[in-house]
Amino acid sequence: MARESLTAILRVALLWLVAATSGCDSGTESLTDIDGNKIETDGRVLLVNYWAEWCAPCREEIPELNRFAREAEGVLVLGVNYDQLPAEATRKQIKKLGIEFPVLSADPAARWGQARPTVLPSTFVIGVDDRWRATLVGPQTEKSLHATVASLSAEGG
Repeated sequence: MARESLTAILRVALLWLVAATSGCDSGTESLTDIDGNKIETDGRVLLVNYWAEWCAPCREEIPELNRFAREAEGVLVLGVNYDQLPAEATRKQIKKLGIEFPVLSADPAARWGQARPTVLPSTFVIGVDDRWRATLVGPQTEKSLHATVASLSAEGG
């Protein structure tokens, strides 16, 4: 009986050790852009926009996102290439579409416990506490983005 108890304790300890060292807390993983640069997000609301070159509403929305990204304080706009193309192909699309905000190297949906969007464009709204707050479906405008961020600030997130 003592041997079974010791084996159980060792199993629990091993599982704890694996969990503690594997980085399984996805909320602490760094976000990186397609060039491998770490993106600093601390203290900012994140708008994580899923786009694709073939998506006409995405192409219409990108100039709005660019303007919002330049003007909004305390907010970081990030892009995700929905097609998950290799970096070089993504860079070509970024240039072609005139995207001025950072584009992530990998889909971050799981970081916030969300499924990958099925409608484009979609934008995850992430609070300053790095928690998912909402998903905006369809093309956004500067005005709608400002309203979303203002409502988030009013909630304290």
